[in-house]
Amino acid sequence: MSTDFGELGISQAQLTVMSQLGYRSLTQIQAQAIPALMQGRDVIGQSQTGSGKTVAFALPILEQLSLSDVGLQAVVLCPTRELSAQVAREFRKLGRHHKGLQVLVLAGGEPIQPQSEALSRGVHVVVGTPGRILDLLGRGALALQAVRTAVLDEADRMLDMGFSDDMEKILRAMPTTRQTALFSATFPDAIAGISRSHQRDALRIIVDAGPEMPEIEELCVEAKVEDKFQALCWSLARHQHESALIFCNLKATISDLCRGLSAAGLSVDALHGDLEQFDRDQVLAKFRNRSVRLLIATDVAARGIDIENLDLVVNFELHSQGEIYQHRIGRTGRAGQTGVAVSIVCPWDEEKLANIERLSGKVMKRVESWTKVDVQELARDAAFATILISGGRKDKIRPGDILGALTGEAGGLSADDVGKIEIHPRLTYVAVSAAVVARAVSSINTGRIKKKRFRATHV
Repeated sequence: MSTDFGELGISQAQLTVMSQLGYRSLTQIQAQAIPALMQGRDVIGQSQTGSGKTVAFALPILEQLSLSDVGLQAVVLCPTRELSAQVAREFRKLGRHHKGLQVLVLAGGEPIQPQSEALSRGVHVVVGTPGRILDLLGRGALALQAVRTAVLDEADRMLDMGFSDDMEKILRAMPTTRQTALFSATFPDAIAGISRSHQRDALRIIVDAGPEMPEIEELCVEAKVEDKFQALCWSLARHQHESALIFCNLKATISDLCRGLSAAGLSVDALHGDLEQFDRDQVLAKFRNRSVRLLIATDVAARGIDIENLDLVVNFELHSQGEIYQHRIGRTGRAGQTGVAVSIVCPWDEEKLANIERLSGKVMKRVESWTKVDVQELARDAAFATILISGGRKDKIRPGDILGALTGEAGGLSADDVGKIEIHPRLTYVAVSAAVVARAVSSINTGRIKKKRFRATHV
């Protein structure tokens, strides 16, 4: 089995992009799925979160696109808007030298009319949720008759969320001659049923945990219910981290934790299903670019959110399903890195814990003795701050334009002062050194980007 992108038969231009993005060697799922997809085969790819599935299907799609044809050629179905946006970003990064490439996210939380108008202008790849895609299909704004490739990403999660009928309707609206790929962390009977109905001689690829999979130290911290906050503080103090993701089951618990940690001066924010989409996007952008160090979330964040170098995951409340636990801790220890997952458990969590250990075949290390920590001693400001700029991809803004505006004569910042640049259709989030955030905001507000004025705010 090859481990080198250069042996896949992809174009030299694409190899250059892979090198620029830091892709050095193939993961197991990529090494097996990419050649099969390049040959036109249907594929079922079963591997865990963080194994490189997006590149495994995006690269073959990009290699086989006809950019001169503005008709829709590939559709990727995802369970959440967050995962849809993440997959679309990966397509755009990998396809940075595909001149004229049009990738569109179709998901709820955004007005449907702009999405309909974008489809009418021509799109090569659509990435979206079943509900919004089916809605646009029903309105006649989306045509699937010419689709060559369909991908169901995290198909098991879509089934769990009740999208089975929607997925069937969407697949039936596509040509039967299309190529179909299913990617999933698990393989329930329903996935097998979809494969039998919609795939032809599918190659099944199963990637077991191995050297490429997350290396995660799993700990169980025992605490009485009234001591759980202190146990959390001890866990944060005991395990050094630049950023940590803390999972809760209830929004009320998130609110309580946020208040307690924020009052002590910690850099913290919250993510849950009741947030408006704009607020969710902003919270995630700030966490991704490290201007928020702690994110407290419900399971809306358990899948489809890829945070680079996430050091620590804490289960403040255990979920009753062992599979959810695996998805939670899979946020750390990605891309060959190591990570730590801490679960804070009360006596009544023993049944949940037993279920998790039975599913994983692994016994967690118990921590029965720990000491109280002054929460204020944990306070440490984030190294970066986030500015929001009132322009994005639709305004033809590129990362280089932002970097030039901030580091040029008008901005005066060092390139080291500028972190992650995340461009959305009409907005851009930019991480800058916290020490120079005021200067960065001023330089955008008083200067120009591509000869146009845009508004910047510190968020």
